[in-house]
Amino acid sequence: MKIALIGYGKMGKEIEKIAVSRGHEINLKIDINNSDELTVENLSKCDAAIEFTIPASAVDNYFKCFEAGIPVVSGTTGWLERKEEVFNKCKSRNGTFFYGSNFSIGVNLFFELNRNLARLMAGRHEYTPVMKEVHHTQKLDSPSGTAISLAEDITDILPDKKGWVNKADAPSDMLPVISERTGNVPGIHTVKYDSETDYIEITHSAKSRKGFALGAVLAAEFSYGKKGIITMKDMLNI
Repeated sequence: MKIALIGYGKMGKEIEKIAVSRGHEINLKIDINNSDELTVENLSKCDAAIEFTIPASAVDNYFKCFEAGIPVVSGTTGWLERKEEVFNKCKSRNGTFFYGSNFSIGVNLFFELNRNLARLMAGRHEYTPVMKEVHHTQKLDSPSGTAISLAEDITDILPDKKGWVNKADAPSDMLPVISERTGNVPGIHTVKYDSETDYIEITHSAKSRKGFALGAVLAAEFSYGKKGIITMKDMLNI
C-alpha cells in the first residue's frame, strides 16, 4: 500500500518504521513545515492515510481524505465534539473512516475486560469505582481519549452512575477520572473498585509507542477496500 502520514512527529516516525517493515510505501509525509502539500491531489495518489496531528486540524484533514476518496485512520484525540459531523461527512462522501481512541491491541482487549468487570460490579454498591490515567507532559488532551472510552463504558453499564468528571472529588452518581501528566509516560490506565474490605484493580501500561503505531498500520491495512465507519471492534472481531 501507498500510505500518507499526516503528522510526522514521534508517532509518525514510529508508524513509518512499522509500515515499511510490513512492505508498505510512505508516499506522503506531512508536518508543520510542509502543510501546503496536504492536498486532495496528493492524497488521491495514496491508498490510505494515517492521521496523528492535533485536535484543531484533525477534522479538516479527515475531510480532505474523504474528498480524495481514500480511507483515513484517525489517531488524533480531543476532537470528539465534532464526531457526528465527521461521521455524517464520511457517509455523504461514501468514505472510509477508521476511528479508535487507542490503536493498541492490548488497550482494546483492556476495553473488553473493563466492560466485563463493570457488568460484574453492576449493583454491588459496596464498591466505589474510580479511574486514573497517566501520560507524558506533551499530551494535549485531558483526560485521554482512552480514559474517556473506558469511563463511558463504565457509566453506560453501572446503573448508579450518570456520567464522569475529570477530578478526584466527584458526586456519588458520577465516576471520578483522575488525570496526571508526568515525564515521558506513554500511557497508564487504571480502573479501581474500592470497598471497606478490599479493592479490585485492573491496569494497562504501555511500554512504548510501538503498540499504538502497529495498531494504526494494521487499521490502515484493514480499511483498504472497505467503506463506512470502522472501529477496532470490527478489526479484532470483538
